[in-house]
Amino acid sequence: MDGISDVAVGVKRGSEELSMYNSPNSGMSSISDGTSNGSDSKKLRVEEAPPSRVLHIRKLPNEASETEVIALGLPFGKVTNILTLKGKNQAFLEMGTEEAAITMVNYYTTVTPHVRNVPVFIQYSNHKELKTDAGNQRTQAVLQAVSAVQSGGSPSSDVQEALAAASSPVLRIIIDNMFYPVTLDVLQQIFSKFGTVMKIITFTKNNQFQALLQFSDPVNAQQAKLALDGQNIYNSCCTLRIDFSKLVNLNVKYNNDKSRDYTRPELPAGDGQPSIESTVAAAFSKDSNSLLGALNPLSAAAAAAAAAGRVALAGQAGSSGVLLVSNLNEEMVTPQSLFTLFGVYGDVQRVKILYNKKDSALIQMSDANQAQLAMSHLNGQKMYGKIIRVTLSKHQTVALPRDGLDDQGLTKDYANSPLHRFKKPGSKNFQNIFPPSATLHLSNIPQDVSEEDLRLLFSNTGGTVKAFKFFQDRKMALIQMSTVEEATQGLIDLHNYNMGGNQHLRVSFSKSTI
Repeated sequence: MDGISDVAVGVKRGSEELSMYNSPNSGMSSISDGTSNGSDSKKLRVEEAPPSRVLHIRKLPNEASETEVIALGLPFGKVTNILTLKGKNQAFLEMGTEEAAITMVNYYTTVTPHVRNVPVFIQYSNHKELKTDAGNQRTQAVLQAVSAVQSGGSPSSDVQEALAAASSPVLRIIIDNMFYPVTLDVLQQIFSKFGTVMKIITFTKNNQFQALLQFSDPVNAQQAKLALDGQNIYNSCCTLRIDFSKLVNLNVKYNNDKSRDYTRPELPAGDGQPSIESTVAAAFSKDSNSLLGALNPLSAAAAAAAAAGRVALAGQAGSSGVLLVSNLNEEMVTPQSLFTLFGVYGDVQRVKILYNKKDSALIQMSDANQAQLAMSHLNGQKMYGKIIRVTLSKHQTVALPRDGLDDQGLTKDYANSPLHRFKKPGSKNFQNIFPPSATLHLSNIPQDVSEEDLRLLFSNTGGTVKAFKFFQDRKMALIQMSTVEEATQGLIDLHNYNMGGNQHLRVSFSKSTI
């Protein structure tokens, strides 16, 4: 049989299309006439149908396979039948229960489903069940195969033909628009709905958070890719971009917050990397699993991921948002420099450099998500020549010195600072959070300031300017330093720098290079 990945499932043509339904009142004439591909709205005036376990899917791309259509339904429960109308770019998908269909429609109302990067439309069908040819054994084989995989059975060779178009069990995951932190545990939560996750490695490349994730079976990787590619983990941010990796096996040396081999719990945490606290692990197993169990998989995975940031923190730090930063350069560091750097990832409320240990500080962010975000981006970065360590503190808040006590300016309260980047809900700043990088984004530049002025300004922070580029309106620019450390120093020294005329320079890390 040619075209393995494009399984021929219940495909019919022309006038026969409607003979397969047991519903005498088909009401589907608008679909069976003409050769509309779903874009001609006049022919597709489809009435809102009441909930049904049969779903009508429109505007499918020409090359979409049945396996890909089935994958839309897989996360929500058992798929019991499928019918594709090939010439019309449409399909009908029958779920095992009406509840599963309702959950699926509700989920895809908030998150647009995509097949091969093309948005598709899903609504209830007028049919209560699909009747396709009982003789179509291929259909039944594929559906049984898919449900076997779903219920944890071992896939038959038929399934492997149908689903494992890709032979690698390793997925490469890129996360776009990462406003909230996405941790290794969040990825494990989401992807384990599709099979056994064996290993995960996370890293930052081209200023983007990426991960390699290995399943025990390539079929599971295929299912996860079909269901999750293009989906958002949190509302309108943290978009998953998923491809198959060329690697077929990951080699994990350490179990910590950057990499994990779930098959080898005895691995060391590695050099200078904090291992995941047992309290955090306990919080995950306690809270998130019940959350995942109670709901249907994909919406549950999204909900679990959303909770995970909070759950992980809840185990260790209440839901505070206080960070402990250590290995600071005590000769150079000030509350202001910490406020500026950590302020890239959240609104810093208070900073306290410890009186008896001046290479350490407590930083209170405005919530636990911001604390996690700052930690994931700044732990291991260089500040004033030293690699800083950032962990979650057990403190709920940072205390101010008692009245009349002078602590040499080591504690500062920034609760009412006008420099908070994330005060306004929906601010563009939420979409422009990137890891520290050698390239900085400058904005609020006065009209009379030249490239030369800005090059000189940043050279004076002790670094070398490698490249510079104005945006068209000259109010914004990119400036590239020779190292990430130099760019970090430039940001600390020059964010909010008064350029004259009460115009203050805005500086943030960029994902671009010049």
